Amino acid sequence: MRRWLAHPLLAGFLLLAWVLLQQSLAPGTIVLGLLLALVLCRVLERLQPPAVRVRRPLLLLRLLLRVFGDIVRSNIAVATLLLSQRRDFHSGFVTIPLQLQNPYALAMLACIITSTPGTIWVSHDSRSSMLVIHVLDLVDEQGWIADIKQRYEQPLLEIFP
Repeated sequence: MRRWLAHPLLAGFLLLAWVLLQQSLAPGTIVLGLLLALVLCRVLERLQPPAVRVRRPLLLLRLLLRVFGDIVRSNIAVATLLLSQRRDFHSGFVTIPLQLQNPYALAMLACIITSTPGTIWVSHDSRSSMLVIHVLDLVDEQGWIADIKQRYEQPLLEIFP
């Protein structure tokens, strides 16, 4: 049997947020906020994605540590580049063919690339499995492709079935 209110805590927070945004405790405000909270919780219940299956949790931990180190190194590299006032760097786009199909793995790869300074996820074509990223200082396009595939895609393929 399905519960009448699948997310009661979320409904309460949504109602509270609505009342705070409206800055009113009028009955109409509360009724409208309650209706919005109930409808939004019902919509959320229908949008629930399937449960994630992680095949190799220790590899996931190693990947997260690697990403943390890459973020620190990238911060230093971008700061050095910008503070040196060197203007001869060339930014550009890199197209990377991916094997990843799992939506959780793709979302994680998007977070990794976007959180690393100097790179940003631009687009992903799911039909051709091509990822386009923008790199602040693009020196070696093939090097970027190899790094993304070896450092991030390969572990993600093993982590998410």
